[in-house]
Amino acid sequence: MPQTLKVALLGSPNTGKTSVFNTLTKLNQKVGNYPGITVEKKEGTWTLSKDFKVKLFDFPGCYSLNANSIDESIVIETLLNKQDQDYPHVVIVVADVENLKRSLLFFTQIKGLNIPSILAINMADRMDKKGVEIDIKRLEKELDTKVVLVSARKNTGFEKLKQVLLDYKTLSIREIFDISKIDSNYFHDLKKTFPKESLYRLWLLITQEANFTKLKRKKITDTSDFRTLSTLSLKKLQQKETIQRYVFINDVLKKTFTVNPSKAKSIGSILDRVLLHKVFGYVIFFAILLLIFESIYDFSSIPMDFIDASFTQLSQWVKHSFPSGNLTHLIADGVIPGIGGIVIFIPQIALLYFFLALLEESGYMSRVIFLMDKGLRKFGMSGKSVIPLVSGTACAIPAVMATRNIENWRERLITILVTPFATCAARLPVYAILIALVIPDQGFYQSLTLMGLYLIGFVAAMLSAWVLHQSFMIDKKSFFVIEMPSYKVPLLKDVFYTVWEKTKTFIVEAGKIILAISIVLWVLATNGPRDNFKQAEEFITQQDTTDQSIDLEDQIQSYKLENSYIGILGRSIEPMIAPLGFDWKIGIALLSSFAAREVFVGTLATIYSVDSEKQETIKERMANEKRADGKPLFSLATGISLMLFYAFALQCMSTVAIVRIETKTWKWPLIQLFSMTFLAYVVSLFAFQILQ
Repeated sequence: MPQTLKVALLGSPNTGKTSVFNTLTKLNQKVGNYPGITVEKKEGTWTLSKDFKVKLFDFPGCYSLNANSIDESIVIETLLNKQDQDYPHVVIVVADVENLKRSLLFFTQIKGLNIPSILAINMADRMDKKGVEIDIKRLEKELDTKVVLVSARKNTGFEKLKQVLLDYKTLSIREIFDISKIDSNYFHDLKKTFPKESLYRLWLLITQEANFTKLKRKKITDTSDFRTLSTLSLKKLQQKETIQRYVFINDVLKKTFTVNPSKAKSIGSILDRVLLHKVFGYVIFFAILLLIFESIYDFSSIPMDFIDASFTQLSQWVKHSFPSGNLTHLIADGVIPGIGGIVIFIPQIALLYFFLALLEESGYMSRVIFLMDKGLRKFGMSGKSVIPLVSGTACAIPAVMATRNIENWRERLITILVTPFATCAARLPVYAILIALVIPDQGFYQSLTLMGLYLIGFVAAMLSAWVLHQSFMIDKKSFFVIEMPSYKVPLLKDVFYTVWEKTKTFIVEAGKIILAISIVLWVLATNGPRDNFKQAEEFITQQDTTDQSIDLEDQIQSYKLENSYIGILGRSIEPMIAPLGFDWKIGIALLSSFAAREVFVGTLATIYSVDSEKQETIKERMANEKRADGKPLFSLATGISLMLFYAFALQCMSTVAIVRIETKTWKWPLIQLFSMTFLAYVVSLFAFQILQ
């Protein structure tokens, strides 16, 4: 059996670390969270040789081991604790050929941990274009390691990287920077107190206040012959360490790294003048958004119609092919319509992630964040708040977690409270089906409506932030630093991996919830507590008011549904939601969608399937749904009211949970939940009453 070789993939953001990870592992990847911490953990595997199977860990990007965020602390925790299940046998540090100095700071720190380390310089295919020349042999000698030039775009250098991994035991673990020279007396005392411990590991334990090994910080501070330092003094020593490391790195680069300025010219500066312009920058950004939303509708319509029709036919086939009984009806009327209600939106979800990945990979998204930085400060948020707000267009949960990089607590709290207004991907299925029902498919009407909903969410976030800012009175100024990556043509392979992983996760996670809810809804919809439900057929056939224009079987099914458990529950809340234009079935869908927004469509699909024996798609069922007066239920007024409700209401129970974790109290998530729900109710009420 081959031995498992654990390899840590480390690097700063925008070095192409993800591209290297994808190239090495391909689709042999899995994504989860670190135990007890909601930080994404990516693992990949591949067979290196008959003797070695590699387990590659893609750690969160960080600039150094001087942690300022929980993502960076994850790296330190793992590398300091040899008992950690992810502790690597060897480390690959990915560096960007255009920002080698910054990456070498991180590499010199990793070398100080006495772990076999490899420096992989990525984007080697850009060296000629940028006029960069590197003396690899000399660089290897200066850093006392193996240096490999790789290019994820050209797929070069990876065979050599794998060969170096095979020979990892021959790699030097010697430190290349003497940490003691930043304060010889302090480190002399430290070494004297703990003679068997690595100085740099001790230094990290002290500065990061980490207790991840058997060596406890309490033991250090309680030692009488050890000279402790104040937090301010430790910070000054860290700054001195960084300066000294850069002195060492500059000396190394003078000997090994040259740039020909005549070849280094780029159109990036010209593009930045346009894309970062205070007027044209916003115009271009909104034009791109409109193009994306129009493309989502145009490109996804055919596959969505095919999926919708296919699930409808599958449901009918199960009804007619399987023996009649509760299990058959559960599968045909509960499970299949429920799952079909989310699968139908795979094309739109995949397209959304595709365009977001293109913007991220090209380097444009960093420009958008920079462009919006100045404006956000007027609303009491840090420039770092842009990242959660933009991330919120995918999912509020990682977006709320992204606020951990905001140092000022009040600014972070404001960002946490307003981020759920950003339109997440889970709302897209709701918007898509409602827009298709009530907005004419002419010109740009549908795409403009979708874009308008995204903008409404953003405006709501800004106004809410302003109100909170005035309440909290934040006076302390904060600073926002963001790296502008070079423009590059997106690597389609990486875009594909991103779309695949995120769409798969979306479907699996939503699918589990929808499957469970569909079964519960079917049970509640096919059972009732009273005789009205059990004797529905007898009651309908004896009524003189039976509508002869409606199929008798449909009338019986409709009557049973109204008197089922779910019908009784829906009728009980209908008086509260009727002023918004919603009936009891929509009310049930609203309640169930608190588990996950995308469940809304699946819930209606299940309810309408129980209510009808006709072979209709979910879109046709919703379009044919009538009020008591015979008017369509999903009119323009109802559709707009429902979309606005989802635009303002808190996203889901998972969002409540993550806000509770991040704020460490139930106070703020409950305030957030009730205030956003109240706002959604009031806005929907006004919209329906005005439009009806």
